[in-house]
Amino acid sequence: METTFPRLLLQHAAQRPEAAAMREKEYGIWQTLRWADLATLVEHLACGLHAAGLARGEHMVVIGANRPRLYATVLAAQSLGAIPVPLYQDAAAAECVFPLTNAEVRFAVVEDQEQVDKLLEIRGQCPQLQAIWYDDPRGLRNYDEPGLGALDALAEAGAAEAAAQPGFFRAQVDAVQPDDVAAMFFTSGTTGNPKGVMHTHRTLLDRARAGADFDRLTEREEVLAYLPPAWVGQNIFSYAQWLACGYVVNCPESAATVTIDLKEIGPTYYFAPPRVFEGLLTSVMIRMEDAAAPKRRLFHACMALARRVGPALMDRKPVSAWDRLLYKAGDLLVYGPLRNALGFSRVRVAYTAGEAIGPDLFTFYRSIGINLKQLYGSTETAVFVCLQPDDQARPDTVGVPIQGVEVKVADNGEILVRSPGLLKGYYKNPQATAEVLTNDGWYHTSDAGFIDAQGHLKIIDRVKDVGRLKGGAHDGAMFAPKYVENKLKFFPHIKEVVAYGDGREQVCVLVNIDFDAVGNWAERRNLPYAGYTDLAQKPEVYELIRDCVEKVNADLAADDKLAGSQVSRFLVLHKELDADDGELTRTNKVRRGYIADKYQVLVDALYGGKSEQYVETQVKFEDGRTGKVSATLKIMDAKIFAPVGAAA
Repeated sequence: METTFPRLLLQHAAQRPEAAAMREKEYGIWQTLRWADLATLVEHLACGLHAAGLARGEHMVVIGANRPRLYATVLAAQSLGAIPVPLYQDAAAAECVFPLTNAEVRFAVVEDQEQVDKLLEIRGQCPQLQAIWYDDPRGLRNYDEPGLGALDALAEAGAAEAAAQPGFFRAQVDAVQPDDVAAMFFTSGTTGNPKGVMHTHRTLLDRARAGADFDRLTEREEVLAYLPPAWVGQNIFSYAQWLACGYVVNCPESAATVTIDLKEIGPTYYFAPPRVFEGLLTSVMIRMEDAAAPKRRLFHACMALARRVGPALMDRKPVSAWDRLLYKAGDLLVYGPLRNALGFSRVRVAYTAGEAIGPDLFTFYRSIGINLKQLYGSTETAVFVCLQPDDQARPDTVGVPIQGVEVKVADNGEILVRSPGLLKGYYKNPQATAEVLTNDGWYHTSDAGFIDAQGHLKIIDRVKDVGRLKGGAHDGAMFAPKYVENKLKFFPHIKEVVAYGDGREQVCVLVNIDFDAVGNWAERRNLPYAGYTDLAQKPEVYELIRDCVEKVNADLAADDKLAGSQVSRFLVLHKELDADDGELTRTNKVRRGYIADKYQVLVDALYGGKSEQYVETQVKFEDGRTGKVSATLKIMDAKIFAPVGAAA
C-alpha cells in the first residue's frame, strides 16, 4: 500500500497508542515516548512550523544526535510537505555553509548550544537563515539573537494553532504524496562540494520494507540509535524501518554512554560500521590480555573451538555431536558472557557496511553466536541493494540482490544497480544526476566488483581507485588500495591505513596505530611513552606493525590477482587522521588524494628509499584553535613473498 512517513506515524498512533515508540536516556533513567504522545508532539511542532512560515517543498536543516524531539521535528516537516536536511553534528561550522546556501535554508532545528553557536558563527554567510530552534536549553539562557528560540516555545505555539484549527494537521498529512521528496542527504564531498541526494517517501520506504521482509523484522525489535542521523544508513535503520515496522528506537544519553546503554537495552537488531566492531573487539582483547593466566588459557582454547565450529553452526551446516557439546560448554563459560559484556545477548540480526570488514573480525563475531552479516548500498540507493541471508554470510562478499534489485557488471568492472530505491536526483545538479543515472534506470555505483558463482556480489574497490603497478617485477599487476587497507585494519593495533601504488613499481602505506590497543600493549611490556607521537615512533611499535604488514603480504601472495599489491615499505604517522583536519570524511572514509597532497614529503620519502623523514603538520583542536605537530618519522621495509602460484 502506498504511504508516507507521517501517515505511518498516525497509523501506529491509532492502532497501538500505548506502545513504546522511542526511549531516551536522561540522567541515567530511560524515559519512554508512546506512539500517541509522539503523534501529538509531531502535530504541535508541525503547526508551529507552519505558523512560522515553513512552506511545502522548502528545506529545513536538522542538526544533532539521535533525540526523540529531533525525530519528531523531521516528521513534522514531512507532514507539511517540507524536506528535512540532516547535517552531521560533528561538522565544523564552515562545512555547514554550502548545504545551507545550496538548499536555501531559512529554518534550522538543532540539539544544543554547540550547534546554535555553529550556526550563529556562519549566519553572516547565510543571510537567508531566519530562525533557529534548539532542543536543549542548557547554556543558552542569556543568548539574545533574532530568530533564536526554544523548541518548547515552538511546540506551545503549535498546540494553540492545532486547537484553533483541529483538522489542519490531518489535511496537511493527507496532501503529502509518496513521490514527494521526503529527505535530502548530503554526500561526503570527498572531491569538491557535497551533493544533495533527494529521496522520496516511496524510495526510502520501499527499501526499508524490502530489508524488513528479508530479515523478518517485526514491531518487537529493539534498536539503539547512536550513529549520526545525517548518515543515510542511520536514517534507514532508525527512521524508515522504525516507521515501516513500528519497533522501538532507543536513544543513548551521550556518545560516552553508548557501550553501557547497549548492554542495558540489549538490542535485537543492530547496525554498525566495521570500525565499531573493531573497537569492541579491541576492548575485549585488551581486557583478556590483563586477565589472569588461567582465564586467558580458557579464553583462547574456547575461541579456537569457536572459530572451528561456530560459523558452521551459524550456517546450519553439519557438526559432530561432540563438537556441539563442547561448543555448548564454551557458550556457558565464554561465548555467552562475552556476548553479554558486548551488549549482544539478544541480537537476532546484526549488520555491518560502509567499509569492508576484516575476515577474521567477521568470523570472530559469527563464531561466538552473533548473526553478523554484511550489506551493500549507498546514499543514492537508499542503502539496501545486497544483503546476506542468515546461512550464507561470508566475509568476502556483500550478499545477494534483494527484492526489486537488479545488479550487473559493466565491461570496465563497475557495478550497475537498478532498484525502486534509487535517488530522485542530485539537488540543483542535473549534470551530476545524468552522470550516475542512465536513461533506462541504471545507477553507476563507481564500485568495482563481480558476481561469484553463488550469485553473491564481491566488491574490490572504487573503480577510480583500482590501479596498476608500473615497472618492476609486477608491471601491470592490479592494485586495489582499499582491499590492502582493510586487510591491515583487521589487526587491533592498526586503526587506519592509506595505501599508494598506482603507476608505481611497489606499494607503500601510511599507518595510524590504535592508541588504546598499542598503549595497552606497551604498558604490559613496561615500554614508557609520552603521548601518541612518541609511542608511534618506538622501534618496538614499528616491529609490531611490520609483523602485521608481513602477515598481510603472505595472504596477498596467495591471491593471483593481488600478489603484486604486497606492501614493500611503510611508516607510522605521527598523528591520527582526523575529519577536522580534512583527512577523513565525516563518515570516516580516507580522503586518499588529499592525504597524498598534504603528506607529499612522506610519500616521496617512501618511494625515494629514505630511512626517515621530518614532517611538520598543522592540526585543528576541538576548541577551534590550530597548532602544529612535528616529528622525524622512521621508514621501514617489509618482506615480500613469492606468489604461491609461481612457487608451486
